[in-house]
Amino acid sequence: MKIESISIHNFKIFQDAEAKELPGMAVFLGKNGSGKTTFFDIFGFLHDCLNGNVRSALAKRGGYREVVSRDKEGEDISFIIKFRPSSEEPLMTYELSVGLDEKKRAVVKKEVLRLRRGEKGSPWKILDFSCGVGVAADGNLRRYEDVRLADRKPQKLESPDILAIKGLGQFKDFEAVAAFRKLVEDWYVSDFRIDAARERQEADYGEQLSRTGDNLSVVTKYIRDNYPELFSNILEKMKRRVPGVEKVEAQETQDGYIVLRFQDGKFQNPFSAKFVSDGTIKMFMYLILLHDPSRHALLCVEEPENQLYPELLEELAEEFQNYAEEGQVFISTHSPDFLNAIPLESIYCLEKTEGYTKIKRAKDNTLAKSLYEAGDLPGTLWRENILTGGNS
Repeated sequence: MKIESISIHNFKIFQDAEAKELPGMAVFLGKNGSGKTTFFDIFGFLHDCLNGNVRSALAKRGGYREVVSRDKEGEDISFIIKFRPSSEEPLMTYELSVGLDEKKRAVVKKEVLRLRRGEKGSPWKILDFSCGVGVAADGNLRRYEDVRLADRKPQKLESPDILAIKGLGQFKDFEAVAAFRKLVEDWYVSDFRIDAARERQEADYGEQLSRTGDNLSVVTKYIRDNYPELFSNILEKMKRRVPGVEKVEAQETQDGYIVLRFQDGKFQNPFSAKFVSDGTIKMFMYLILLHDPSRHALLCVEEPENQLYPELLEELAEEFQNYAEEGQVFISTHSPDFLNAIPLESIYCLEKTEGYTKIKRAKDNTLAKSLYEAGDLPGTLWRENILTGGNS
């Protein structure tokens, strides 16, 4: 899946903002408090709405009054996401509005999924719901030919705070809805916690790294056992990027735990992860994440430069770009070194004025573009405050 644009209305600091023409890898810049974490939380919010319901997703963030933009209480929180399930398929649009009913309870005010009929055809509603009631088209509606034969049927959900893509997406009759539901479920917003990754973990089954990375040793063992060539590739990159690291093991103990150990070439016995630097753990986590045999549709990573040596950032940026060839990657950063490995057209700037944030493409900043074309690197433009404050 590739998200082409997202419009945001009344979600915290984003009262009216849009990120458009999004590439496979997009990097978001902004000063402290400009909303980078909030932007990533949009995807976390939608994910939580799908896994639970709208009320629980809002409650997790302090409730409706804490989520809706300041001075906009009583208005709806809404998003419009334009995306393509694949490069061969037509543009689809998902629109969601969340607000309060007459009893001040959070409900889904509007939920629409549209399919564009051909390059110039008008959009056609596959799904159209409000407060738990609406219609949905059955069948595999991904082509214009399918749309002409579609039949929209009335549907009713169990509760007005449940997303229609959650309920209907579980049924085979609604294949287009199911496809989008699966994509939302697969969005990955990282929240790596180094201390959690260090701890020994109960021997369990895990194929993919959790959002916090607290199952790192379990996933390491899975990849080592099932994808030995891939794991060997990961180790080679670790050796090259972290001096001294010769081997990484995930050992199962007699009492049913898995312990991560790092072998330094100078010592006979491996070290427990508890005694390895934060940067070493962080780099290994990224390599495990970015070499996952099952790619995430969207990967969101905040400030990957934390705990890492600056010279490692260029190679890490390349890893993210390779990942984006099959999925999509959104990254926030403050690092000039990381930015120097990113093309200007992949950079988006968050600028806060009068309490609210707008999202601007760096390539639309005329001064930044002219300096970049003259040979200046994005990191230099960022350090000199040109990307988020120059002539645009």
